[in-house]
Amino acid sequence: MFDNNSPDTLKLFTNLLALPDIAVTKVSKSSDDRRITFVVKSTCENVPCRQCGKPTRGHGHGRSLCLRHLSLLGKETYIEITPRRGRCGHCNGNPTTTEKCDWYETNNKMTKHYEQHLLFELVNSTVADVSRKEALDYHTVSNLIDHYVEKEIDFSSIDALGILGLDEISLKKGYRDFVTLVTYRIDERVCILGVIKGREKSEVVRFLKYIPRRLRNTVMAACCDLYEGYMNAVEEVFKGKVPVVADRFHVRRLYRKSLVALRKSELVRLRSSLTKKQYENLKPAIALLRKHKDYFSEEEKTILQSLFELSPKLKQGYQFSREFSGIFDSQITPEEAKVKMIDWIERVILSELTCFNSFIKTLRKFEKPICNFFLNRNNSGFVEGFNNRVKVLKRRCYGLSDVTRLFQRLVIDTLGLERFNPTVTAF
Repeated sequence: MFDNNSPDTLKLFTNLLALPDIAVTKVSKSSDDRRITFVVKSTCENVPCRQCGKPTRGHGHGRSLCLRHLSLLGKETYIEITPRRGRCGHCNGNPTTTEKCDWYETNNKMTKHYEQHLLFELVNSTVADVSRKEALDYHTVSNLIDHYVEKEIDFSSIDALGILGLDEISLKKGYRDFVTLVTYRIDERVCILGVIKGREKSEVVRFLKYIPRRLRNTVMAACCDLYEGYMNAVEEVFKGKVPVVADRFHVRRLYRKSLVALRKSELVRLRSSLTKKQYENLKPAIALLRKHKDYFSEEEKTILQSLFELSPKLKQGYQFSREFSGIFDSQITPEEAKVKMIDWIERVILSELTCFNSFIKTLRKFEKPICNFFLNRNNSGFVEGFNNRVKVLKRRCYGLSDVTRLFQRLVIDTLGLERFNPTVTAF
């Protein structure tokens, strides 16, 4: 089939290549039948001058180019073209111009379509995997990232930010080399805004101030965990105009941690005071408590009754935990939430339970950010979900220690399906 260079076959391949302003003149294949080479020529009428843009008169040909293209029929595909040269009779010095088509860049060894294909393949993959699949050098694929993917966010492409999210992630094992991920959620879509080396307040302030004022005015809230550095940075930049929301799930983890400490201490006491058989009878109730449920069915309450009878403190601790969860589940205003939390603190103190002491200190310290949750019930769920995505990316790439490359890979993974999709990309 490929040895047949009839006009109809060449026309068919010209259509299959789908490249503008070219015609296939010859088709050949390698001896191992793994590679197809298409010799093409330009169908443009003339070569425009690189200075004035006017048509030039013919002046021979430049050096032949062999460019890797999208695979055809499951085989490596190459396009060979010998660009024409022209000499301008209108410009001083009569400069010469080498013809250049829109579907490749000068000195590149691949067509633009193939470069876009490689970037599309990088989505949720690795440079090493793509280079192996396409039989390319690792650095060839890696260099495409620097060529096509920005190293920092292009603010001109963003209309609004909506909800900001700030959280840290460690780039190395043992919680070392932290970076701060700044994301934003608009219209239920989560995008990366920046990756900051470290998590110091000064660096976060510098980044937030770098955001154009028109976009800062579109921020409705900033969600983060209970790290003061992030909270203070947002307060300093936005001057209190943007509410800082402490994530409810981080708050929940703290009082649940207090409850777990109480449960462990009470179980140690019961194990020493009860017989082995009596303690084994409590195991269904203990297993139920380890599920960290805030609410129990009637059947589950029956199972827990025997344990709570032996440990009134444990019963009281779970009641307080359930009540605090109930506050977060209530559709109330921040002011009403504040009143309920103060009442909860007073009752815990009067109960003489000490397991919640550390949580109460945190609750008093971050009272405003915690209550800001009740403004629009924003939380850091989208931030934590994005962090999991970053962790998967790190494991897939066997670590990413460079902040700039991490940002670029996140852009590819989050926007690549749209930006490099061959069905929508135009040249």
